[in-house]
Amino acid sequence: MNAPTELTHDEMLGIRLEVLRREHRDLDQAIHALEETGRPDVLTLRRLKKQKLFLKDQIVKIEDMLIPDIIA
Repeated sequence: MNAPTELTHDEMLGIRLEVLRREHRDLDQAIHALEETGRPDVLTLRRLKKQKLFLKDQIVKIEDMLIPDIIA
C-alpha cells in the first residue's frame, strides 16, 4: 500500500541535473539582462559568467555519470 519513497542514485542525479540546468538558464538570462543595460558592472558580469561556467562543468560531470560510455 505504501510506495517506497527512497530515490535511486540515478534519480537523485537526474533531479540535481535539472536544478543545475535551471540555475544555468537563470544565470544566462541575468547575464543577458545585465549586458543590455548599456553600462554593465564588469565585476558582477565576470562573477556571473564564472558561476555559469562552474555550473556547466557540474552539468557535464553529472551527464557523464548518467550516460554510459558506448564504444562503437
